[in-house]
Amino acid sequence: MLEIRPTCENCNKSLPHDSSEAMICSFECTFCADCVSVLQEVCPNCGGGFEKRPIRPSHLLQKYPISKKIVHKPVDLKAHLLKLNL
Repeated sequence: MLEIRPTCENCNKSLPHDSSEAMICSFECTFCADCVSVLQEVCPNCGGGFEKRPIRPSHLLQKYPISKKIVHKPVDLKAHLLKLNL
């Protein structure tokens, strides 16, 4: 089951369970759509791509709560883009 992390790892923007801006990679690294665009659609942690995170319906939040785990690791954009040869 997805953790549904509450914030963007890069900018720390709030990404609630029903956010249409939340993007995840296959390891559930979580970023907002704006940061994913700046990152050239490549996860800085694993090098994988991003997909829109599914929305967890409100009526299931009590039974399946979202994660409270905040991962805030601002990306060194220059180094990330260099790694991508951009």
